[in-house]
Amino acid sequence: MGDPKGFMTVPRKEAGYRPTKERIYDYGEVEQTLNEKDRQLQASRCMDCGIPFCHWGCPVGSKIPEWQDALYRGRKDEAYYILHSTNSFPEITGRVCPAPCEKSCVLAIHEESVTIRENECATVEQAFEAGIVVPNPPKTRTGKKVAVIGSGPAGLSAADLLNRAGHLVTVFEKNDAIGGLLRYGIPDFKLNKGIIDRRLNLFLDEGIEFKTNVNVGVDVTKKDLLAEYDAVLLAIGAEQPRNLPVEGRDLNGVHFAMDFLMQQNKVVAGQSFSEEERILAKDKNVLVIGGGDTGSDCVGTSIRQKATSVTQIEILPKPPEKRVDNNPWPYWPNTLRTSSSHKEGCERRWSLSTKRFIGDESGTLKQVEIVQVEWTNEDGRWVMNEVPGTNEILDIDLVLLAMGFTQPVHVGLLDELDVEYDQRGNVKVNEEKQTSVENIFAAGDVEKGASLVVHAIEAGKVAAKNVDEFLRKN
Repeated sequence: MGDPKGFMTVPRKEAGYRPTKERIYDYGEVEQTLNEKDRQLQASRCMDCGIPFCHWGCPVGSKIPEWQDALYRGRKDEAYYILHSTNSFPEITGRVCPAPCEKSCVLAIHEESVTIRENECATVEQAFEAGIVVPNPPKTRTGKKVAVIGSGPAGLSAADLLNRAGHLVTVFEKNDAIGGLLRYGIPDFKLNKGIIDRRLNLFLDEGIEFKTNVNVGVDVTKKDLLAEYDAVLLAIGAEQPRNLPVEGRDLNGVHFAMDFLMQQNKVVAGQSFSEEERILAKDKNVLVIGGGDTGSDCVGTSIRQKATSVTQIEILPKPPEKRVDNNPWPYWPNTLRTSSSHKEGCERRWSLSTKRFIGDESGTLKQVEIVQVEWTNEDGRWVMNEVPGTNEILDIDLVLLAMGFTQPVHVGLLDELDVEYDQRGNVKVNEEKQTSVENIFAAGDVEKGASLVVHAIEAGKVAAKNVDEFLRKN
């Protein structure tokens, strides 16, 4: 694979980020790129390890050693075709995936894993520049019609494969543009939306139909949907945000993270909002509650909006810098993750619980009371207790709740379709991704719960295969 001794002679080299003092003034992508020669050298580090744990760690089953070898040898077309064979849009995962493949790379034992994610992104960009990526519409059509509800990663992945199988695919999106979480959940400084549009143009040329500003379940009824389409795939995500029902929650200045991020993405796209509608961090002390990727995105966005200060708190303890004994390679490392946004200027604190939000007479947020917590293991169950005497009052003007999502939104489409839910409130499906309604399927966060983009892509692949088999039998 590549240069069998490359991993011994070539050190890991990351492209790194644009200078902080430059990138915080715009919404351009923060990650830089290596030149083609350096990228080939990085691909040469993929060793002939015998068992490719990277492939095992990748949710979409990317054939990583094979396309790394092709990249190293300069076979751009071969590298792209192998990569694209398991992933409908590797240019997106090459930018936003947390790369479980790298964590399970054999070289990760010594913290020198192959730069798989960066190599993936480079492979696709080289293929586009070389004119290798062109529309490839199906040669024949089955005449079967499929409605995909939701245009996030699961929906687009399934739509692509169902279209390749020859079915007539229509993707419905309630927002004004296609992309779902990819477009409105991920900031432009991590994923330029032109990257999405470039792939969408290919999908259009290949025959997929897109309908925006259509709220299925309201604008289109269940009866009309089932009458017009032979199968329906639900890919609407898990958009019910986890709330924080403490005193002062209704104060002006406390917002869900996704409302904040979506609005800013729309502003970058050229839309405008009134002063009353605008959620703006400028000249404010911002508190981000939640330590995951969404919280990190709020940090970076707040900094670009010229916040006075940004603090991010997490209720869980601070993760270790290195793996601990009960978290061995090649499993996902439960270690501290520091994003580009964190490096731009943010105070991070752990083991803190929010007690209440404090406002003034006009109902505007002014302060937040927090308290330290400690976690103890009681008979295998982790229990949280407040630490007496550790209450603290912070001067805060804007709170962003980034504590994840609980389930898909039931009101509207899902209740209208009368599908069953599981114990967690997700759409209940069988092994074929089929819901309780025979010709309605579900894929991604709507049936799994909130997860990674790469998991949604794989769920879309699985659903597409089963929808295809269902249509060919009926």
